Amino acid sequence: MGMHRTVHESVLPRRTLGRSEVAVTALGFGAAAVAGLFSPVGEDEAAAAVEAAWDAGIRYFDTAPHYGLGLSEQRLGAVLRAKPRDTYTVSTKAGRLLVPCEKGGREGDFGDDLAHGFAVPATHRRRWDFSADGVRRSLEESLTRLGLDRVDLVLLHDPDDHEEQAFREAYPALEELRSQGVVGAIGAGMNQSRMLTRFLEDTDVDAVLCAGRYTLLEQTALEELLPVAAARRKSVIVGGVFNSGLLADPKPGATYDYAAAPKSLVSRALHMQAVAEEHGVPLRAAALRFPFGHPAIASILVGARSAAQVHDAAAQVDRAIPDGMWEALRSEGLLPPHVPVPEGT
Repeated sequence: MGMHRTVHESVLPRRTLGRSEVAVTALGFGAAAVAGLFSPVGEDEAAAAVEAAWDAGIRYFDTAPHYGLGLSEQRLGAVLRAKPRDTYTVSTKAGRLLVPCEKGGREGDFGDDLAHGFAVPATHRRRWDFSADGVRRSLEESLTRLGLDRVDLVLLHDPDDHEEQAFREAYPALEELRSQGVVGAIGAGMNQSRMLTRFLEDTDVDAVLCAGRYTLLEQTALEELLPVAAARRKSVIVGGVFNSGLLADPKPGATYDYAAAPKSLVSRALHMQAVAEEHGVPLRAAALRFPFGHPAIASILVGARSAAQVHDAAAQVDRAIPDGMWEALRSEGLLPPHVPVPEGT
């Protein structure tokens, strides 16, 4: 093919999660944004984003009941139901049940759920439930919203304040669902690495989803989580590669961990951007490619609210990156010397 590469070459290769038979594409679609994360997203715009992901070769899609009070699952399923079921992988999550409100929000009454980050009508409220029955009920309700006969991967969602119940009740329920063949792979998804490491060490999960803890700006997952995953042949899916926005467009007022970024981090990100651009690389391309330097990483999830954002992510992850850029980041003290970087890019 000469010097020209297609997006599909980097996006389409699939990696199997742990010792399961569930495979994910290196680039996955995070479906929180299409459910009105922070600001409303129209139905047509959401559908166009999912279709753009499909056209780019993405075959791994991640959602959750939490995202837009079920709207993410509904919108994702509406598109995927028309695709051959054996050609793509879907993950959803358990731990929050959606309970109808007596006085629900009206159609178009956006903003009611913004306390949870989503501009959607407050038709339901979330109720934490990491009981075995809660996990099973959550999955049944997710399948109904998705309109699919199965999901491939189920993750316990943010069990930070429910640790013991998650390990004692929720995890065994997932293990039973997997043994019954109801789901192909199981795991947990969180914004921290400590408890995810415990899942890898103390249970037989196939994969964990770690958001925001393995990025160009922060590599706390490298302390324990990633070495344990590699040693135990488990997989890690990385979310939040832009640290909720700072690495996508660093500037004063940018967000980091869903809050205003400290000045010191903004300065660091701007320095990274300058180094990357000296080597002809947009910072967001470097941020997208960085996690693949570690062998335990199976996929990175990118949230997009429009087809344009999907097209950009697919193009950036496919961009050739000279080794000199990573070396320059190290020499500037922006990337620790022990942190692995992708080779041959």
